[in-house]
Amino acid sequence: QVQLVESGGGLVQAGGSLRLSCAASQRHFSNYAMGWFRKAPGKEREFVAAISPSGASTYNVDSVKGRFTISRDDPENTVFLQMNSLKPEDTAVYYCASRVWDIVSPEAYNYDYWGQGTQVTVSS
Repeated sequence: QVQLVESGGGLVQAGGSLRLSCAASQRHFSNYAMGWFRKAPGKEREFVAAISPSGASTYNVDSVKGRFTISRDDPENTVFLQMNSLKPEDTAVYYCASRVWDIVSPEAYNYDYWGQGTQVTVSS
C-alpha cells in the first residue's frame, strides 16, 4: 500500500513563502510522475504542478507560474512545492499525488495515490 504524507502547510501573510513536502512510501519512487493539487472551500479540486520521474519536465498551472516551483529528491522519496509570493487566493488544502506512469499530467483522474492533504492559509 502506497502512502503519501504531506507536511509544511500553515498560516502565512500575503507575500510570504511556504515549502510543502510529500514523503512517499512507494517502491521505485523515481519511476513515477508526481503532482500537487489543491482544493479551496466551495471550489473544485485544481491542478497546481507536476514533475516527471527524472525531474526534467515540470508543468505548472498558469496562476502559479513564476511563484511556485515543484521539485523532487528521489533518494529521499520526497517531492516538494516551494510557494513564494503567496496570495489569499492560494488558500486551500494542498494534496500530493502519485502517478504509476512516467508522463506528467494535469488531470486528477490520472493519479493513482493521494495524500491526506495539508492546509495552507494566506491572510491579506
